[in-house]
Amino acid sequence: MKTFVTLATGILLLVSCGENTSDKVSTLNIPDKYEQRVDSVLKLMTLDEKIGQLNQYTGNWQATGPVVEDPTKIEQIKAGKVGSMLNIKSVKHTRELQEYAMQSRLRIPLMFGLDVVHGLRTIYPIPLGEAASFDLDLMRRTAAGAAKEASAQGVHWTFAPMVDVGRDARWGRVMEGAGEDTWYGCKVAQARVRGFQGDDLSEPHTIMACAKHFAAYGACIAGKDYNTVDISEQTLHEVYLPPFKSAVDAGVASFMNSFNDINGIPATGNTYIQRDLLKGAWNFNGLTVSDWGSIREMIPHGYVSDLKEAAEKAILAGCDIDMESRAYHIHLKKLVEGGVVSEDYIDDAVRRILRLKMRIGLFEEPFPDTSKFDRFASDEFAAVALQAAEESEVLLKNDGGLLPLP
Repeated sequence: MKTFVTLATGILLLVSCGENTSDKVSTLNIPDKYEQRVDSVLKLMTLDEKIGQLNQYTGNWQATGPVVEDPTKIEQIKAGKVGSMLNIKSVKHTRELQEYAMQSRLRIPLMFGLDVVHGLRTIYPIPLGEAASFDLDLMRRTAAGAAKEASAQGVHWTFAPMVDVGRDARWGRVMEGAGEDTWYGCKVAQARVRGFQGDDLSEPHTIMACAKHFAAYGACIAGKDYNTVDISEQTLHEVYLPPFKSAVDAGVASFMNSFNDINGIPATGNTYIQRDLLKGAWNFNGLTVSDWGSIREMIPHGYVSDLKEAAEKAILAGCDIDMESRAYHIHLKKLVEGGVVSEDYIDDAVRRILRLKMRIGLFEEPFPDTSKFDRFASDEFAAVALQAAEESEVLLKNDGGLLPLP
């Protein structure tokens, strides 16, 4: 497939990964039968409840990120001021928190996300290792196995796949991606999205995928995490963006913003890549989520002066969910009431979130299905993991004694 993208400079670039339209499984970008239901719920919501849907908190134990103690967290959930949580798993914990959400005025369910990067109970090779197999169907099957185990624990959403192109071995996150080749990265992105999401997100064994990190995170100067990216528009569009476009074509449900800036503008506050490109030219109707605290991180980037300005820049740029910056929770209502931010931006973000909550069946069944416990660590998953490990092995030829090995 070929996609023409007009840059801010007016240059027209060709973004192509060579995929056939027959490869596509559109699990998301189709005419949406939920729009009327979304609008009916939205009309019932107060501004506080709308902003609550944009607010994401972590659980009270360390996983991917520090513990964030907040004695009011449960009360906020009961008041409808939290829309999703991460680092929550198990039927016990997700049910407990969902019961609190069901005490809110509108009873809008929580959505639970987790970093299921290469398996949950059954562990598969790291994504870079799997990529060494060059077996796309195998990568689809390992993602599907991870989705089954995660969904059985009440998880609705994984923060994977990472589709960043990695060409600097100093960058520690190369292990999460498919390597340095853009075309191959497109193929792997689609395989893993289809594995996690299947053909229908309403099926109980599937979970929402999240293409990350948007964008050009793999091009950080000196391979340093959270660093700046100084890049030409041609390289951005020809090397780093195509795997994300391929994820959209495969129907990916969500995108996660990256920590880096792109030529001086942090990705989380970057209107061009989020509104103009992703939600505009690419017609993506899923949701976007910040990385952990990346709205707040715009302050040390020097792009904004304080958290209130960070909240303003992020929502206007197109970041729908604030993961653990508390920027939307603290400042967004004031920005709307002060006329700085139109409520239309809030409504657009809430629609995207409600649409997915309906698509995955949360309004019909907010609680996890205890009958799915038999999907843990099955012989089927173990066999796939063994095959993935065997096919991921790479034999290096030690010509001329290059390596210090006998």
